[in-house]
Amino acid sequence: MERSAWTDERLDDLAQRIDRDIRELRGDMNAGFADMRGEINGLRSLVLRMGTGIMASVVAATLLHGI
Repeated sequence: MERSAWTDERLDDLAQRIDRDIRELRGDMNAGFADMRGEINGLRSLVLRMGTGIMASVVAATLLHGI
């Protein structure tokens, strides 16, 4: 089995590639999280509207039926 030598220059190149890959991964993750936050905010708004509609329906039914 052939053994390769790791010079300082090769180690520096490897470190730079890893740093670049990590920066790219962080950018992708941040974009994904931003999309997820948008979807969660949309769901939160939908749940609030549905809850408000249900509460209004309950109040209206209570008032109409005189309970």
